[in-house]
Amino acid sequence: MGATLGAWDYAILAVVLIISVLIGLYYRFVGQRQSTTTEYLLAGRSMGVTPVAFSLMASFMSAITILGVSMENYQFGTMFVIINLSYVLSTPIAAYLILPVFYRLKTASVYEYLELRFGYATRLAASVSFSLQMILYMGIVVYAPALALEAVTGVNQIFSIVIVGVVCTFYATMGGMKAVLVTDIYQSLLMFVAVFSVIICAWVKAGSLGEIWRTAQENGRIDFTNFSVDPTERHTWWTQILGGCATYLAIYGVNQTQVQRLLAVRNLSSARAALWWCLPILCLLSLSTCFSGLCIYWYYRQCDPFLEGRVNSRDQVMPLFVVDTMGEYTGLAGLFVSGIFCASLSTISSIISSLAAVTLEDYLKPLFKCCSSRGGSLTDRQTLWYSKLLSVFYGLLCIGLAFLAGSIGGLLQAALSIFGIIGGPLLGLFTLGMYVTSANQKGAIGGLLIALALCFWIGFGQPKPPLVSLPMSTEGCPIDKTYARDAFFPKAQRQDEDYFYLYRISYMWYAALGFLVAFFGGWLLSWLCALLKWDDNRRIYQDAECTLIKHDLFVPPLAKRLQRRQMPRLVVTGTSSEIGGIAVVTPPRLDQIEWEKQKDVA
Repeated sequence: MGATLGAWDYAILAVVLIISVLIGLYYRFVGQRQSTTTEYLLAGRSMGVTPVAFSLMASFMSAITILGVSMENYQFGTMFVIINLSYVLSTPIAAYLILPVFYRLKTASVYEYLELRFGYATRLAASVSFSLQMILYMGIVVYAPALALEAVTGVNQIFSIVIVGVVCTFYATMGGMKAVLVTDIYQSLLMFVAVFSVIICAWVKAGSLGEIWRTAQENGRIDFTNFSVDPTERHTWWTQILGGCATYLAIYGVNQTQVQRLLAVRNLSSARAALWWCLPILCLLSLSTCFSGLCIYWYYRQCDPFLEGRVNSRDQVMPLFVVDTMGEYTGLAGLFVSGIFCASLSTISSIISSLAAVTLEDYLKPLFKCCSSRGGSLTDRQTLWYSKLLSVFYGLLCIGLAFLAGSIGGLLQAALSIFGIIGGPLLGLFTLGMYVTSANQKGAIGGLLIALALCFWIGFGQPKPPLVSLPMSTEGCPIDKTYARDAFFPKAQRQDEDYFYLYRISYMWYAALGFLVAFFGGWLLSWLCALLKWDDNRRIYQDAECTLIKHDLFVPPLAKRLQRRQMPRLVVTGTSSEIGGIAVVTPPRLDQIEWEKQKDVA
């Protein structure tokens, strides 16, 4: 496909990339110069609610969302939209149960919690799992804008991947977390511009949004009625609500990339506010992207470009729509491509920052402490230097992995599958630690490994049944063309029942399944290890006698209950020799008087 961008389109794209670079330079040389590790990795814990809220959305709602979700609705209908309800249900759980536990730690790595709760082996197992998850995800995220730019302009995919990788690595390395958070604001706005440019363009051509909705309804795209409990159904109310909750909490509750942002604000109430403000921004982008898929379907309702052979994948249909409809408007195609680029820039910079933090805190610092003859630790200057070096390393790794992502079909399903396969078991591990006082390290690691093995088996096991698209039409395609792609969709296909049952389970269940196996498997194995005296939960106690529990390791309701249960009573004795006549006794003796009744005596 030939290049279709004009001078203004290229100018807009260049300005967007230059602004990102300049923000990184500003926070390196002009603003607060990231002189400490806390400033570099956590923005000095001084950020406001607004940039963090936008960054929470932009970190994972990237080009995967814009390209993948729009095509989900174009090809399979609107059942995916129900996932937005899971965002609403899950936000209070993340804000009031999970976030306070991490906020009390004030650490750059969330996996330090697991060391305090279980031990270093658990911290290492979880941290390695997270690193694997993010590294797999990076390649898909960088590949997406390269795909878009190639489809729109014909620019070489290698060039696109290198540009995205270099730009986001530069500003993330130079400016640290502050640069990442600030760039996320304007990048988020450009993501909305990209989506709404598609909607408005289709609106103008259709004459009304009602016409777009009517066409989608007549052709079976509007469907909110699938309440099937069959786990092999791809999208139902149950997969979107339960599976969506597990996926959301795995991302916004216990994922290093998101929690690192929430720890960049001044206090816990600001972190909660950022999470709540992220919710409407997230839902608005999700719903508008879903509707953009219906807009694109209206335009191609008579001639599907994939069946026609104009594109090699349906993930390229949205950029093709831009080519077909926006070329006549100066700069509009450039804005769309800029939005796609920004969607990936914001995500990659976030991943680079989080991987640098995890590698530094969970691998390098413990390794240095172990190898140091005096048991010393890295200086803050050394830590800062290693952080920047790691950012460069992960940026280069990201570019390399992007070249492998082209072999992955279906961007949305691939991305959510990765989060489910690894994120679900990690959510189960953190939940086990925060809710179950009897859990121990060997049981927790055993549950995590079993859950990961099961999810990897189900998620990557082959063969899987092919996805069955809703009917597409070629009636309006040019008569002089032949549609060779029909040969790839034979009428007589292998029945779903012929495939292994676990391979047919919906990808939306991966996170929920991993969570349940890690949580209940870890609980059962912890009980078994304690019964056989292979391990114990001694690490949750403050004293050698195992009487005082570290209640800060648990979710607030459980922490308060544990605190009340072991709270000593302050009493006044008439003959007490302690200062002010106050003595701490457990249990109280009969000759003692409750402090609350005699506080005036003191």
